[in-house]
Amino acid sequence: MVEIELDGKKVDIQEGSMIMHAAEKAGTYIPHFCYHKKLSIAANCRMCLVDVEKAPKPMPACATPVTQGMIVRTKSDKAIKAQQSVMEFLLINHPLDCPICDQGGECQLQDLAVGYGGSSSRYEEEKRVVFHKDVGPLVSMEEMSRCIHCTRCVRFGQEVAGVMELGMIHRGEHSEITTVLGETIDSELSGNMIDICPVGALTSKPFRYSARTWELSRRKSVSPHDSTGANLVVQVKNNKVMRVVPLENEAVNECWIADRDRFSYEALNSEERLTSPMIKQGGEWKTVDWQSALEYVANGLKQIKTQHGAASIGALVSPHSTLEELTLAAALVRGLGSENIDYRLRNAEFVPAEGIRYLGTSIASLSQLQRVLVVGSNLRKDHPLFAQRIRQAVRKGCAVSAINSVVELAKPDAWALGVVHSVQVPATQWLQALADVAAAVAEDKAVTAPVAGEATAAAKAIAKSLLGGERKAILLGNAAAHHAEASSLLAVANWIAAQTGATVGYLTEAANTVGAQLAGAQPGAGGLDAAQMLSGALKAVMLLNNEPVFDSAAGVQAAQALGKAEMVVTLSPFKANMAFSDVLLPIAPFSETSGTFVNAEARVQGFHAVVRPLGDARPAWKVLRVLANLLDLPGFEFESSQDVLNSLRSGFSEDATHVAADKLNNLTQTSIKLSHTEKAAPVVASLYQLDGIVRRATSLQLTADARNAVAAQEVAA
Repeated sequence: MVEIELDGKKVDIQEGSMIMHAAEKAGTYIPHFCYHKKLSIAANCRMCLVDVEKAPKPMPACATPVTQGMIVRTKSDKAIKAQQSVMEFLLINHPLDCPICDQGGECQLQDLAVGYGGSSSRYEEEKRVVFHKDVGPLVSMEEMSRCIHCTRCVRFGQEVAGVMELGMIHRGEHSEITTVLGETIDSELSGNMIDICPVGALTSKPFRYSARTWELSRRKSVSPHDSTGANLVVQVKNNKVMRVVPLENEAVNECWIADRDRFSYEALNSEERLTSPMIKQGGEWKTVDWQSALEYVANGLKQIKTQHGAASIGALVSPHSTLEELTLAAALVRGLGSENIDYRLRNAEFVPAEGIRYLGTSIASLSQLQRVLVVGSNLRKDHPLFAQRIRQAVRKGCAVSAINSVVELAKPDAWALGVVHSVQVPATQWLQALADVAAAVAEDKAVTAPVAGEATAAAKAIAKSLLGGERKAILLGNAAAHHAEASSLLAVANWIAAQTGATVGYLTEAANTVGAQLAGAQPGAGGLDAAQMLSGALKAVMLLNNEPVFDSAAGVQAAQALGKAEMVVTLSPFKANMAFSDVLLPIAPFSETSGTFVNAEARVQGFHAVVRPLGDARPAWKVLRVLANLLDLPGFEFESSQDVLNSLRSGFSEDATHVAADKLNNLTQTSIKLSHTEKAAPVVASLYQLDGIVRRATSLQLTADARNAVAAQEVAA
């Protein structure tokens, strides 16, 4: 630690830190544009010039290391005059279009120009003009004349997104930020460039010209998509979601969110929203009131239970539903006397688990890993923010290994830096590849491997990597969780981890995959699993927040199987499953209901509704409660979603921030079997097909990732 004097105050700061870091610690604001706490230091805007005693000229606070006894003045005449001079230069070419700029009201340049800019400009020559660029459906570069060349967006691409999509060309006044090859910005984290741009050069294309920032009210929420549980600020105008930006939470998403978290709000206001209950009569859909719809469902369930027994009734629920919704759905099905409930729609294996499967470590610890083996995951597309964390670790020297079936998925060096060992084999050979790694570990440690394997060169490289370092993890991706040999993959991974000192965990697919396990949304003794229910084994089916054709391993065959049922009830925010449903009940999406999600690390995160439900839509927990009341089921006297959550308190830690540790367990008693059969490849949703909300977000469906996924499906078909 060194001690410096900053504006007359003594500040202790770690050696090697910059003056800017000392100012942040002391609570002193130094104006800046190019500096960002999550990015490398560029020192090219010069706005942070400060007066350092004995220095011949003002020094940039972001790039000047502290030294013992240094005396710094940020408010002296010398510092203020330097900052004012820099501001004058920055405004020379800046267009005077604040009244129509989307950044107006939350613009750093606008704010600092008030404090450091002149009342009029001395510049009389022509201003430079930079022509607009079309870089895709999400980020707008229509007014690049506003750019002040801070290069935050360039550094974000290189260091955080892992893809250098933007760069600076030319020199001096002719410099401009562009996609060098004239391509589009396709990173799954691209929207963060909008947030970190300090001016209105990069703006949100879907939000463009739709509202002024001071008209928006801001409300906290949690992402309903992948298992990160990213914290959001949802911005609302006239009871309509207009924009979504990140809420900073270092333990979860830092200050970033994925594009599907940011832009999926378009679906919340789409024409596909279901706004009234509907019943199919004579092959035609009729709009009815809630009382009629719920009585129709209750009477139908009672009749089917009487005729065919409770075992003919089941529910397929989405892991994107809230903890409260899943809890009541499970309670309703069991109240009817059935154990047929499942959230594992895309799974191919349904071995009962010894406990709740989860990440096995904290999300924040991913940034500190020294060794990691990823099995069956395209990290960048499945979990963009987890990939970003591991990318941070790689920048510090972490070695990443991968077992996957596609070249670009198996080689994380395409998006990270560092030593990478990969095994690229079809999904049917992943278990053998992992067994080979176990054999290599066993050979090195002179122990017996749990299963026959061959210590190949690639396996030895992965084993050597895992045997080194201190902080290490084996992460099983969505494809590994959905695999036909999922339990055997977990068993081998656990053995390798025990020998190497690594943690084992599932990246987990959805916002509430962990919560669904806690809520008991899995079949009990004698109950049917998702695959059995989707094969036509039921007479009455409830579909909570999912579309089996898109969300299950059965795919189009699910529609044929469900079409044979006597009654199919769909609870969805959208007009979904209309081909085979008999009743559609409009439920509120995450933005219109209160609830709880449990993310991959088992962190419990609650949220409230940010807008009123659209039309006659109602929160799903209320719909399920009233339906249970109509069925005369006991134990459904809940007045609020909080009451439902309180019924699960025994499963939480003392402070109720996480699932209780004794509930979590990634171990398995499954005996490992190398079947060597050609089983079907695991079903994994592509980046913008994960759930119903993302699928209906227009701008996301125009991205390269969405187009490529559609093309891949057509090729497969």
